Amino acid sequence: MLILVSNDDGIYAEGIQVLAETLKKIARVIVVAPDREKSAASHSLTLHRPLRILEIKKNFYAITGTPADCVNLGVNEILDRKKPDLIVSGVNHGGNLGDDVHYSGTVSAALEGAMMGIPSIAVSLVLRDGRPYFKPAANFAAKLAKRVHKEGLPKGIVLNVNVPNLPQHSLKGYAYCKLGKRNYSDIIVEKLDPRKKKYYWIGGDEIGYENIPGSDCNAILERKISITPIKVDMTDYPFLEKIRSWKV
Repeated sequence: MLILVSNDDGIYAEGIQVLAETLKKIARVIVVAPDREKSAASHSLTLHRPLRILEIKKNFYAITGTPADCVNLGVNEILDRKKPDLIVSGVNHGGNLGDDVHYSGTVSAALEGAMMGIPSIAVSLVLRDGRPYFKPAANFAAKLAKRVHKEGLPKGIVLNVNVPNLPQHSLKGYAYCKLGKRNYSDIIVEKLDPRKKKYYWIGGDEIGYENIPGSDCNAILERKISITPIKVDMTDYPFLEKIRSWKV
């Protein structure tokens, strides 16, 4: 089995290093990741400047672009259009729950793989502070990778996995979930530079989860690993049928 590994935290992030080493026990692994942090890059592609491929060491490549760029170049250039059996993106340093999937570069790397017809998984560690427990997340990713390789995934489907930041013995299993709803305080911070010109930081502290039974957020609160199938095709088919009767 050949697995292409990527992320949005960058090639030197601990999460991707632990993931790659763990997956090497079950497959040949090629790592293609951004040369620096690209969190919240979503599914952006770099179209207006050249990209460079930097070989860090054997089978480890840094790209001067986004996570989606990494998967694109990884498959089409580094692997010379030989599709890997699987793409695993992560382990992200922070959760990708609920609405986060729309902003996440980690999830988008997996979605880029799905758009290429490659079974893909995104794996994130839900933490804010303290010591990160990447190993349990990487171990679970390896188990899931073997299952996906055996069973396959429907076209255009990605498995979005979130793992509580806990040691292995404290995890309460896993659950198949729908996306939940994370609540943030939408904050724009205005500052002045030394020349008295305004600049801004976009940010927002997490203020909690909505209590939605069966959601990924609730699974995390229950100390369970969440597994959520998400899809490239964002068409709302029931509403599509309803609006067919609209006259505009």
